[in-house]
Amino acid sequence: MLLKIYPENPNLKHIRIVTECLLDGGIVIYPTDTVYGLGCDIFKSKAIEKIAQIKGINVAKANFSFICNDLSQLSDFCKPISNDVFKLMRNNLPGPFTFILNSNNNVPKLMQSKKKTVGIRIPDNNIPIEIVRELGHPIMSTSVHDEDEILEYTTDPELIYEKYQNLVDIVIDGGYGDNEASTVIDCTGGEILIVREGKGILI
Repeated sequence: MLLKIYPENPNLKHIRIVTECLLDGGIVIYPTDTVYGLGCDIFKSKAIEKIAQIKGINVAKANFSFICNDLSQLSDFCKPISNDVFKLMRNNLPGPFTFILNSNNNVPKLMQSKKKTVGIRIPDNNIPIEIVRELGHPIMSTSVHDEDEILEYTTDPELIYEKYQNLVDIVIDGGYGDNEASTVIDCTGGEILIVREGKGILI
């Protein structure tokens, strides 16, 4: 299904169609403030395995992120963070950043990395934020890549739908996406490190 949702004012009926699909173990492609994401409910292990399969990666080695709707969800899945890290996240989120934090045991087994870390995203886009709010817990997120050698990410939701319609349950058309991924910041050690330069400049 290709489902049109307007980011300025997401229709609650459409958001509920998506959340019901996720609760049923479905896979959804959705817009963020950077590139389009491929995701599912973090508690649906078959859906997580299928996404790893779609991307051709080993689920145990995959760096999947969580999309949260606000910072209050951090304590559910992350170990306590320092005031400096909290301040950095508060100043830059919602925004095009992925913060790598130390995870706690609430992270579903399948998504627990050997490093015991988790990537946290709060995108500046109402569509994923409203989906997570309605769902009541984060969704898993990984970027939709393109085979094109020049463009790393597909930006047109209709082209994404053409490619993925038989692999996923819903592709949300939230307008054209970006072709630059988020900036990744590792906050798990003593100092804060930028692991990948992407869209967005830290303030």
